[in-house]
Amino acid sequence: MHLHCSIDGDSYTANLSQGIDLSQGFGPNGDNALAFQITPAEIEPIRVGNFFGSVAAGSGANCEVVKFCAHGNCTHTECIGHITRDRHSVNKLIQPGMMASCLISATPEKQGDDWVLTAENLKKCHLQRTPSIIIRTNNISGIRGKNWSGTNPCYTEPAAIQLLVDAGYEHILTDLPSIDREEDGGALASHHVWWQYPQNPRMYASITELIVVPEEVQDGLYLLNLQFAPIESDASPSRPIVYPLTPLRP
Repeated sequence: MHLHCSIDGDSYTANLSQGIDLSQGFGPNGDNALAFQITPAEIEPIRVGNFFGSVAAGSGANCEVVKFCAHGNCTHTECIGHITRDRHSVNKLIQPGMMASCLISATPEKQGDDWVLTAENLKKCHLQRTPSIIIRTNNISGIRGKNWSGTNPCYTEPAAIQLLVDAGYEHILTDLPSIDREEDGGALASHHVWWQYPQNPRMYASITELIVVPEEVQDGLYLLNLQFAPIESDASPSRPIVYPLTPLRP
């Protein structure tokens, strides 16, 4: 199936059978990435009275209980509720679905003991006018299933986030565990800039972290299908899928 769409006045087509999954999952045979000292996700058969949810153990059906933290166990999408006193859920604030997205590969720079993605780094990339942006960092390899805890991962400086806000992006996707430093005393400065909180809250904006963009996927314009579970929480496990866009010639 092919989908035809118009982006900023130009026409494109996308083959919906050629989606590229950017997500990491958890569980047996999953990717099982970890961050922020969060323990691995747990999946085990449920016990209810005499019922034990395992066919292998003699039950008629498998029925499992899942315990996880989206922020450190998998690709996840966050809403402004991640940094607010009032409770807000990603399921209520963020509209899933198709949108244009530009994929860029940005090279962070060394600052003391840190790797930081700066505004100057982003200015070297081709930023296109789309609702969302996917950022692949070039100095990292082998990130699928990586344990980031205690490694002081690369992060994004607030000035770089402000540049993206000024450019009109509403959704950011990154292969890093966070756009902020692993240890920052709870400041989450880049998160605050992204959501312009508390001065002018961007309730509709989202952050998706811990994605993996395959090396063979080229920078450029894509159709993004941002999917996440309908969980009433500040973050939800998500599955961003991108489709290459081919220009339609007049």
